[in-house]
Amino acid sequence: MPVIKFENVKKSYQDKFSALRGVTLVIEPGEFVSIVGKSGAGKTTLVKMIYAEIFPDEGKVFYGERSTDEIKKKWLPFYRRNFGTVFQDFKLLPHKTVFENVAYAAEILGKTNEEIEEEIPKILAVFGLLEKGDKYPNQISGGEQQRVSMARALVNRPDVIIADEPTGNLDPVSSLEIMKLLLKINSMGTTVVLATHDNDIVNMANKRVITLDSGKVVSDQNPGKYLL
Repeated sequence: MPVIKFENVKKSYQDKFSALRGVTLVIEPGEFVSIVGKSGAGKTTLVKMIYAEIFPDEGKVFYGERSTDEIKKKWLPFYRRNFGTVFQDFKLLPHKTVFENVAYAAEILGKTNEEIEEEIPKILAVFGLLEKGDKYPNQISGGEQQRVSMARALVNRPDVIIADEPTGNLDPVSSLEIMKLLLKINSMGTTVVLATHDNDIVNMANKRVITLDSGKVVSDQNPGKYLL
């Protein structure tokens, strides 16, 4: 069964701009899929629909057998635990240390202090952050901040990682590091959906590439390339 499915999804905003126009696609468990296209192509709208931050005007988005339009508002936080999200601007809490930023996600999930003290160092070690645990976000590099964001996204062991322009604020070396980590996460069985316009990291991955243009899927290749 597909982990994610879009059926003829359409979405317009108040200015009548059509962000998505009849998108149909399937993502299987364990896939690594890059959603690519120029600015305004509809990438962010598409990925936000997966974790039900945005809903279609027409059509349906499924996670497994469940359509997002069937989820009651009070259950949305529980639905979203199936996904780990990584963003361009990191979204770290500035007054919490690296350890506390990652631990905070575990606290929200109801983990005990004992579980947090045992699990968080292991997660930080995976991302090369164990020695940075007592640092604050403004004391580490942009690449390290994004690794903290990724570590936090993996706390609940989600089925799907959604990375929306995760390298947008990073230099080429840090971008390469983040891409390698996403591929490592995928190799452990986690589905990865990457939205980006960075053709270098997409082509390095050599995975499936879905290209959007003006809200439509114009190409779906596995493996694929993205050329600006």
